[in-house]
Amino acid sequence: MSDDVETHIRELALKNAVSHGGSAEKKAVISKLLGSRPDLRAHAREVISDVERIVGEVNGLSESVQRDELASLDPSFFEVEKKEKRSLPPLPDAKEGAVVTRLPPEPNGYPHIGHGLSFFFNHYYARHYGGKVILRFDDTNPRAEKAEFYEAIRSDLRWLGLDWEREHNMSDDMKVYYQHAAKLVEQGDAYVCDCDQERVSALRYKGEACPCSQRNIDENTLMWAAMFDRGEGEAVLRLRGDIASQNTAMRDPTLFRVIDHPHPIHGDRYSVWPVYDFACAIEDSTLGITHVLRSNEFALRIELQDFIRGRLGLRSPVTLQYSRFTIRGSPTSKRLIRPLIEEGVVSGYDDPRLVTLRALHRRGIVPETVGELAKEIGLSTSEPEIDWSLVESINRKLIDPEAKRYFFVEDPVRLELEGLAPGEVTLPLHPTADLGTRTIPVGTTLFISKGDADALAPADRIRLKDLCNIDILEAGGTVTARVTEEKVDLRSIQKIQWAPEGGVAIEMTVPSPLYVDKELQRDSIACVTGIAEPAFGACEVDDIVQFERVGFVRVDAKGEPVRVIFAHR
Repeated sequence: MSDDVETHIRELALKNAVSHGGSAEKKAVISKLLGSRPDLRAHAREVISDVERIVGEVNGLSESVQRDELASLDPSFFEVEKKEKRSLPPLPDAKEGAVVTRLPPEPNGYPHIGHGLSFFFNHYYARHYGGKVILRFDDTNPRAEKAEFYEAIRSDLRWLGLDWEREHNMSDDMKVYYQHAAKLVEQGDAYVCDCDQERVSALRYKGEACPCSQRNIDENTLMWAAMFDRGEGEAVLRLRGDIASQNTAMRDPTLFRVIDHPHPIHGDRYSVWPVYDFACAIEDSTLGITHVLRSNEFALRIELQDFIRGRLGLRSPVTLQYSRFTIRGSPTSKRLIRPLIEEGVVSGYDDPRLVTLRALHRRGIVPETVGELAKEIGLSTSEPEIDWSLVESINRKLIDPEAKRYFFVEDPVRLELEGLAPGEVTLPLHPTADLGTRTIPVGTTLFISKGDADALAPADRIRLKDLCNIDILEAGGTVTARVTEEKVDLRSIQKIQWAPEGGVAIEMTVPSPLYVDKELQRDSIACVTGIAEPAFGACEVDDIVQFERVGFVRVDAKGEPVRVIFAHR
């Protein structure tokens, strides 16, 4: 292979390593190389061999050396491009100081990343225009709501860094809803229906009204009052909409129904409950909401809610829609997640394979990543399926400048060394940022990973990263070696990670996608054990650090062992 090709491979490997915490990936380098040099595809076998060798050399360098070498090969790589900071588009009909948005969670589960993006959009615009944010719990379905989720949602919002001027429960306005419902009945815009649900569904599908719609205002007034003494499923209040409308949401939809179930706040005080569209239509007007930003799964409901407000003489807000966001391989629906929990496939709603906000937190995704992701994809009207690699990329850029570095050895094997005087080595906690140093004790007994140990043979010469060069004497089981003072080319010698005696026992959870090509991966989480250098023991729960040549991890629990969760490379 020519020198210019070798140089090109090395440059690609260095760029990949610098972009991924000091560890280049062979497949990524090969893909880049053959994409930029299609003439080399005919020599694929030789190319792959050279890439494997050079990637090994690059991965043996410290991050600071990688950066220095890359700077000499391609100085432009580190130039900061003067780009306009990503931001969201202007809000239509927005007046400075007068914008009011709402964060409208339903307390029936833990928010996921899609909710987080919606929360961010609404919060962002209110703050951008110097307006106000209302946290409004959409809690008018007592069978679905649970008390625990009110505080859980508040906690998740605080984790995202979002705040609000006012908090409001829709369920506190039941009397207001009843007043508006009575007005619709008095106007002839609503009627009580006691048909069975199956018949109503069939008629609505065909665009035909049921006989109940023919009742007069006096009959409906009496039947509306009587609904409060009826049982679940016996009657509903329906809107007199447009039964033949192409928008099925307008075909005389239900406004109120009887639910015989205690509410987490109001207990058994109420039994006749408004549906979401009615309660939301009222609240968005009476709370002074000026702008509503929500996913287009509610597209058919906008006409309905505006129609309800129109009949009641209420103001309608400006509504902006964007597509519902999904993360490839990660379910967000409670309908999908609940059975996985019940079957023991996932441990709970904070399982790091999920994309609930709690799961993201546990995995080491920082809250700022959600905001940057929102700006990255914007108010898209397409149907974006976000690849997890985009989340990783944004998160990496945010945490890499501040994540301290530590040595970690997976599945450790004892290494007995001759010629190494007991002492210590002092290394920086970060290759570029001034985060201080850590000291690692060294002696004649160290540990290396089983993967590295299995690849060793007598007479091999390797380098223990940032320590010394050694010649292997015996391999298989415990490895024995001797320190060598002979000069070697640090760019070509194989380098391996090590940890000292007295290190910190680690149990690392490594998540992978729950679904691949829509197939459930039941074994999509692994547990890796190993040893980290002693200085890592000072880390606290929630600290995010980088295990060199492994990736970023978040400390999940202190103890023996310390439990960490792998975030990404």
